[in-house]
Formats: sequence, structure tokens, C-alpha cells
Amino acid sequence: MTTRRAFIASLLATGATPHLGWAAAGNPAYLAAARDASGSFALHGLDGNGLSLFIIALPARGHAGAGHPIHAEAVAFARRPGTYALVIDCVTGRVRQYLRPPEGRQFNGHGCYDRDGTRLFTAEQESATSAGRVGVWDVAVGYRRIGEFSSGGIGPHEICLLPDGATLAVANGGIATDSTDRTKLNIDTMRPNLSYLDFAGDLLERVELPNNLHHNSIRHLALRDDGLLAFAMQWEGADGAAPPLLGLHRRGGEPLLAEAPLGAEIAMQGYAGSVAFSGDGAQVAITSPRGGRLHRFSPEGRFLGALARADVCGLAPRANGFLLGDGLGGMLALDGSHSEPLAQSSVAWDNHIVAL
Repeated sequence: MTTRRAFIASLLATGATPHLGWAAAGNPAYLAAARDASGSFALHGLDGNGLSLFIIALPARGHAGAGHPIHAEAVAFARRPGTYALVIDCVTGRVRQYLRPPEGRQFNGHGCYDRDGTRLFTAEQESATSAGRVGVWDVAVGYRRIGEFSSGGIGPHEICLLPDGATLAVANGGIATDSTDRTKLNIDTMRPNLSYLDFAGDLLERVELPNNLHHNSIRHLALRDDGLLAFAMQWEGADGAAPPLLGLHRRGGEPLLAEAPLGAEIAMQGYAGSVAFSGDGAQVAITSPRGGRLHRFSPEGRFLGALARADVCGLAPRANGFLLGDGLGGMLALDGSHSEPLAQSSVAWDNHIVAL
């Protein structure tokens, strides 16, 4: 009888490398970038308990990843301003493609596939002006770039596909930056927004914050299966302020800003690094590595509680709760107010855990 391992080995020996499904890579549940003790960087495929199933070296610090919806293939994005995105075969560990943005563009750390995995969309900006762009790549012909369109704002960061399969949501952070050292150039006039776009780049809807919150940069996104969108923000205004750092939005409605009690909000230090819905969709959470905290809310914006954890940032759905990663190598499960250590590694997990 031919085993799965022998079958895969025979394909590799003959040079035949079909696009195998995720089962061939051990059915990883998550992707996460990390830095090891030597200072090197890698992309990890994790099981449901945060244990590494595969580790693939990266040329520089990674930020987020995108998993193909069908094939055991992932794209690892550089931290912004980024000059690389690696298309990785998660069965063999081989880099299938090395993507670079066009001249005068930079990757901004995130991207997503369309529903059937035929196109990849990448969050980018023009280096000279920080005008947001969405790059479009044809997966079937080796990730050839086939177009781009406006992201609907300045400094886009996370981009995601809505459940309708035809609409992209883009978090336009609103911050213009110097292309070499990330110096922020327009804090006084920044205007973040949440833009909804179709695949042709047409703007379907734009959501902006009230004028007194124009310093609240919209950075990261999470989606529930019914289309409810959560967005995490980072404050660029005066020190000591305690603005809301979580927003909730549904197409056609007004954004709902979720606030923690004042003391808890102050402890977040104006920074939400990741956002996710729980596995059952009954809660939404944000993390702050600066504050060493996680805040949980109901989908209606009611504050449910906080968890203190040093340098916590990575956050993803797990069962009825969340999976958390921190910069000290820890992986935890959080179910309601109960947290449980799952794994401890000699790496510093980066900002995001991407559910596959």
C-alpha cells in the first residue's frame, strides 16, 4: 500500500509538484510570523493548540500571512514598508514565487485571496505620496500582476474579503509616511477610513470617524460569517487620551464604537494591535502589546472584561474563544474570562495569527 508520505515523496522525486490540499501539510489551523533567538525570522504553520507544524525561513521580519482557500499555499508579507511577499508551498517548504511591488510601490503587510483562490489582493501604497493601492495578482499563471486600483484612502493596511465573495474591505489608516524611515508626515490632517470596494476598484461605501477621532488610525480588520466587520484602531493624537480602539460596522449602517471603562481604556495606551471574533462569533476582542492587555466585547459593543498578558498581540478565533500569542513565545487559549497556557516556544511571536 502506498502511504501519503511515500506518494508525496514520489511526486517530489519526479519533479511533479501539484497543488496539494491543506491535509498534505498536516492541516495547520493558523499561520504566524516569529523571530527566533538568533534574530532570524520565519513563518510558522500552527496546529489548533499553537504548536508549530512547519517553519519556513523569511528574508526579513514578517507581518501577516494569507492562506490559499484550497491549496496548501500561503503568502507571507513583509512588515511595512515591505519589499517582499513570499508564496510558500506549505507541504515542501519551497518558495514558489517571490513577489515584489512595482517601482514606486510598497507592500503594507496584508493581503487576501478571492473565494476560489484565483486572485490575490495586496494592500500597497505609493512610496512618494502614501496614496493607497490594491494590487491584483493572477494566481493561476504564477502570481502575475494583472492590475491595481485605489484603496480609497491613504496608508492602507489590512484588507479582507466579505462573505458575499465580491466585496473587499480596506482599512485605510490615513497616515502618510516617509518611504525610508516611516516618519509620519500628516498627523494634523490625517483622515482614516474604512472603504468597501468591488473587484474593479469601484468604491461602494466609505466609512469615516467623527472629526474628534480623526487621529484614530483604522488598522486591522476581522469578519464574522454574517458580514459584521470589526476594526481595530491606533491613536495618533495627544498623549493621555483614552479613545475607543474598537469599531463595529455592517454595510449600509453607521459605525459603532466600543469603549472600555476609562481606566481600562487608558491602560491600552491608545494602541490595538490585532482584532478577532471568537470562534462562535459571540465575542470580539482586541489586543495591545503596549498595554499588555486584551479587551473583550459583545458584538453590540458592550465591554465584557480584560486579560493582562505581557506583550500580547497575536489573536485569532479558536473554538468558542480565542488563541493568543505574545512576544515572549507564549500561546494561550481564552474562553470567556478563563485563559489556559497551550505552548511555550523560544521565539517572539509577531503581531498576527492568521486563521486558515
